[in-house]
Amino acid sequence: MNKEWSELNKLMQSQIKKRDTYEEGIDILLALRDALWDTVSSFKEELNREEFNAIPFINADGYHSKTIAYSLWHIFRIEDIVAHTLINGDEQVFFRERYQKRINSPIITTGNELVRQEIADFSKLLNLDELYMYLFDVKRSTESILRDLSYDDLRKRISAERKERLESLSVVSKEESAIWLIDYWCNKDIRGLIQMPFSRHWIMHIEACLRIKKKIHP
Repeated sequence: MNKEWSELNKLMQSQIKKRDTYEEGIDILLALRDALWDTVSSFKEELNREEFNAIPFINADGYHSKTIAYSLWHIFRIEDIVAHTLINGDEQVFFRERYQKRINSPIITTGNELVRQEIADFSKLLNLDELYMYLFDVKRSTESILRDLSYDDLRKRISAERKERLESLSVVSKEESAIWLIDYWCNKDIRGLIQMPFSRHWIMHIEACLRIKKKIHP
């Protein structure tokens, strides 16, 4: 793991556990996300469209077995779902801004159900400019939610009503490779969600993207 990202992540997790350092912990989280966003932005500047669709580790196990386009979709669909449907209880950016049509995506899910060539084929369909607009809008909206959370909010768990709402939206596939996400998220408190979809999940997938990039773009 990138040393700077790892250290920021560990410090953030430590700080948000304590009331007197909670706000500093959120500031550290936002700084970590900005650092990771710089890498996400660099892909757009440095890679051509075909490289976003490349899947050089198609038969491997792990996050690097995807494409960069898919990985970015996956990171931010998950964040949008968790931030808005589960934490804030409002409409996802994806639906509010009609991003499915704008991005030209055949799915509204996290993409966990896609495998190998399906991932490559999916990636080729996406409007990359609109995808990046979506990524930025989700990042910005999540960070607005994060800034409004109090220390006491972090102990709150996801209500049965919000879990039911999530299930009704069909944004998580019913395939075995995806359906586990609903219980995984809903069994966490908000602090647990901050530590995974909003930070560590970014790190794992972006580092995998860097591995892909190194293979296809020496």
